[in-house]
Amino acid sequence: MASIKDVAREAGVSTTTVSRVLSQPEAVRPALRARVQQVIAALDYRPNLAARRLRQQRASLIGLIVSDIRNPFFTDISRAVEDMAYQHGLRVILCNSDEDPAKERAYLALMADEQASGVILSATPEGLKRLASGPRPASPVVLIDRAPEALPADAVTLDNAAAAQRLAEHLLAQGHRRIVALAGAHSSTGRERQQGYEQAMRAAGLAPQTVPLRPSAGAGQAAMQALLGAPQRPDAVLATNGLLLLGAVQAMQAARLAWPRDVALAGFDDNDWTTLVQPGVTVIAQPTYDLGRTAAELLLQRMAEPARGPRRILLEGELRVRGSSGPRMAREGESPASILA
Repeated sequence: MASIKDVAREAGVSTTTVSRVLSQPEAVRPALRARVQQVIAALDYRPNLAARRLRQQRASLIGLIVSDIRNPFFTDISRAVEDMAYQHGLRVILCNSDEDPAKERAYLALMADEQASGVILSATPEGLKRLASGPRPASPVVLIDRAPEALPADAVTLDNAAAAQRLAEHLLAQGHRRIVALAGAHSSTGRERQQGYEQAMRAAGLAPQTVPLRPSAGAGQAAMQALLGAPQRPDAVLATNGLLLLGAVQAMQAARLAWPRDVALAGFDDNDWTTLVQPGVTVIAQPTYDLGRTAAELLLQRMAEPARGPRRILLEGELRVRGSSGPRMAREGESPASILA
């Protein structure tokens, strides 16, 4: 295996010049840089990253810890973070906590061991409590998606309450009155969306009905099956994340029911499948790429200015209306006038 000394000897330069070509290529004259790069390629030289890390006292990497990598929401975020990291010469370690506080702690410890320059974290509820009251993490942390307002930390989230309120108000405007929310119960995001839904219902003089659930398609499907079998079926169902929404759709398909004729549907996350089913599903589209990009920008700023105060950035979702949330229809035994009663 070629060494940096082999590259320097073959290129007729010092090892310092080779190192500068690798770490700061813009600081080396183009002709000299090209010559060294040709030798590096010819010798198939690979720098000793571990040794470089020890010299720099800080790894050229950042961590990204997400709660469920199977969720397309986090797939889009991961792509944005990786794009930003690549542009700034950083590597990304992607970890999946599975909503498990023990795994989350282990991955944060790994980032400390690796001397990561910073971490972007979709935290568990327990993790948020630790950040609020425990010792300061070894590396700068930017929270994404989940970030209670009371926690003084860099964070980027959707304006969850406003988005859910807008979605509920849309259903109300279509004549739906018995609107049930399938709400994620394991995160501040789910609670904020539940609050927005409840605010819209109370403003309309109606009683909210919330079903708290673990955010998974299986949980959404089971809850929707129970609602469909109830003596009084809801007019509409609002799901606070894409997995619960998918489960609700699966339950309706299994029961051979149609939306919005039997039950109207609306939810969060504009995943590809929401336009493949017919009619398409009304959703709040989250700016997932912008969430990831903004989180990476916040982390880069924190790395450059460790002493500055925390920043919290709220992004807006976009309501995309499709056929699933159409007007309330009269059911068997109902008169059209009773719909608005």
